Amino acid sequence: MSKLEETSKKLSAASCKSYQNPYEYLDWPEQLDREQWFFSEELISIYGSPEYESLSESQKKQLSFFEAVNFFSLNIHGEKPLVEGLARRLYSRELKDYADYLHHFLDEENKHMIYFGGFCNRYAGKIYRDKKLQIPRDYEAGEEDFLFFAKVMIFEEIVDVYNLRMAADERLENTSRKINRIHHLDEARHLVFGRQITEHLYEKYSKEWCSETIERLREYLGNYLVATWKEYYNPDVYKDAGLNSPYELMERAWKSQDRIALRQQVSASLIKYLRERNLIGEEIQL
Repeated sequence: MSKLEETSKKLSAASCKSYQNPYEYLDWPEQLDREQWFFSEELISIYGSPEYESLSESQKKQLSFFEAVNFFSLNIHGEKPLVEGLARRLYSRELKDYADYLHHFLDEENKHMIYFGGFCNRYAGKIYRDKKLQIPRDYEAGEEDFLFFAKVMIFEEIVDVYNLRMAADERLENTSRKINRIHHLDEARHLVFGRQITEHLYEKYSKEWCSETIERLREYLGNYLVATWKEYYNPDVYKDAGLNSPYELMERAWKSQDRIALRQQVSASLIKYLRERNLIGEEIQL
């Protein structure tokens, strides 16, 4: 039995043990008190900026609500193609040995969208739109599967740092905090599988890829990491929170040294992992 097969069996057992019914886990309040924190203050995308410091405590908490809605929305948009991609790969010849865990993976991601969508639709009346563009192209043998799992890993590693911090943040409103908690508990298993299957697929197929293909993958994954981070800076959030010049504010927040430091801190383990395996270049700028 391979290391990945052994891991997938252990993760399947852990998923069975920690199973949650998404319709019983949360008692959705009829309304939420907007005078609470919904997103850890230090993670707010414009935290530390002059515009943020000029806000009252109440306005900061209002902004934290819309930051939570954006965070949950981008998780929905990240997990929709993940669910689709996992379903398409169930029992494929290349992944049949891990099918049992892929079922758990798919089930848990679907449940996460119930939590995220439930929050957004109940309390904001909307889900922020997806801004990523998908451009179809041809792939080398094994390249599409590798990129699918590598992108999942990148997306979820960033999300999980936020989940873990907010799950432990006692300032947060209970519903928001519980959603972050349950997502982290499931994602901890997904991340173990994600790293191992990404390595497995790269080792299996990269020997057949030419240097141009490998360089293209490295550039693509670096760009994907930056694009994923940019979704955390949403001008629609600033507009809904009543802030002026939302697009200019987005640009300033993205270039802020404080927020650059946060992105580097949150991504440090992930970037180290990717660079050690030659999956992204040294020149990436967060």
